[in-house]
Amino acid sequence: MRTSQWFLSLFAALFAVMTLCGTAALAQDYQHAPVPDGPVGDRIRALVETVNANDSDRVRKFVEEAFTPEFRDIAPMEAHLSVFADVFRRSRGYDLHGIRVYDGEAPAEGVVVILRNRLTEAWEAADVLVEEEAPYRIAGVQVGIPARPPANAPGTEEKDLSDLEIAKALDAFVERLVMNDAFSGTVILAKGDKVLYEAAHGLASKRFDVPIKIDTKFNLGSMNKMFTGVAVLQLAERGKLKLDDPISKYVDEEWLPKEITDKVRVEHLLTHTSGLGSYFNQQYMESSKLRFREVDDYKPLVNGEELAFEPGTGWRYSNTGMLLLGVVVAKASGQDYFDYMREHVYKVAGMKNTDCYDMDRPVPNLAIGYTQDEEGWVNNYYLHVVRGGPAGGGFSTAEDLLRFDRALRGHRLLGAEWTEKLWAGRPDLGSAEYGYGFGIGGTPEDPVVGHGGGFAGISSNLDMFMGSGYTAIVLSNYDSGAIPINQKIRRLIAARAK
Repeated sequence: MRTSQWFLSLFAALFAVMTLCGTAALAQDYQHAPVPDGPVGDRIRALVETVNANDSDRVRKFVEEAFTPEFRDIAPMEAHLSVFADVFRRSRGYDLHGIRVYDGEAPAEGVVVILRNRLTEAWEAADVLVEEEAPYRIAGVQVGIPARPPANAPGTEEKDLSDLEIAKALDAFVERLVMNDAFSGTVILAKGDKVLYEAAHGLASKRFDVPIKIDTKFNLGSMNKMFTGVAVLQLAERGKLKLDDPISKYVDEEWLPKEITDKVRVEHLLTHTSGLGSYFNQQYMESSKLRFREVDDYKPLVNGEELAFEPGTGWRYSNTGMLLLGVVVAKASGQDYFDYMREHVYKVAGMKNTDCYDMDRPVPNLAIGYTQDEEGWVNNYYLHVVRGGPAGGGFSTAEDLLRFDRALRGHRLLGAEWTEKLWAGRPDLGSAEYGYGFGIGGTPEDPVVGHGGGFAGISSNLDMFMGSGYTAIVLSNYDSGAIPINQKIRRLIAARAK
């Protein structure tokens, strides 16, 4: 099984068993302790050693002997092998530092293991769920959680960095990833109207040896959700719709039954609080991707969805919800969704190289996405839809995304009040860290808003630092290629001279 296939169907089940307990654990106060002696510590050490060995025979034996039958059988052995290989590619191995303890004791469920990524030098946490009784097998793992540096570890970043020093440190980091073939793509770091750093590395086409340029177009994955959010708020600002409208006003029963659409409001779709799920379902997996070009083509994938909870009472990332906002935009504006986006978002922001392109047509200067399997590089032609849409899959350039950032900050896309709504969380709806198509993070002094995107051969991110004024854009045609650079930029900006 290819790594990309595993990402599509098994990632959440296989290596995210511990997501909830791990997230809660990381939010608590903690101390660090050595990995304990005994069977639990032995399992943890053996897991890290197996990743570091990067040997398929050793991985196979470890999975068969060290995983519980339930965890082992959650996926074919080929998928486990792909996971271990991919984790090694992203890290080149880990140095094991210790575990986290809470009030002097390890958490009741799962051990939080502190690791140092050898490639990126970033600190990461891994949640490892081990049986409470012999033979103490591993029942779940989540890897790659960003972690604060341990207090007893040497600092990894300098302090009081100037903008020039930030740019130099970023360049050295990017070059290191490129030398290890861990990054292919473009990077821009700006502050206000000044570009501090830009770079383009790798190949847009490995088959034809075409180099990436700073204006190369990359698939954005879920970053299109920002554009859709802007479009919806534009229509609200102009009185074409209301955020508390039930979506039954715009979405007919060929999509979903009225008993659902009467409950779901436009703002529920924007904030992922509708209770709807994702159209990336089994039917999608088994369908020709050529079938999905217009927004209405997705009706068969959405029809039959049920609510996971009453709208406004929970949070669940929903591609279906964002897709339906494309229906709302078209109905409220009287324009085709794609035409509306070109006229009112891309054109206004000056984004000349941004669109949802038909991938069966020749598009100049466009990067092909690449993932890896046990035989080497594989393009993502047959894994992704032929044309992106409201929830993701469009293309843009690092330069165009900087123009988008400046158009937002300059209130050319929305007035000041409506722009602020984009990244105002809605804790009353259960969405404190997600606004209207924008993620919310950072610190109270320097909030960071934007969005990322990921898929097989797709990795993208826009960070807008609202306090300090920086903008960071990373686009890659490798799986998760943007993530370590995005994390590095955040660390560097946190270390800037105040």
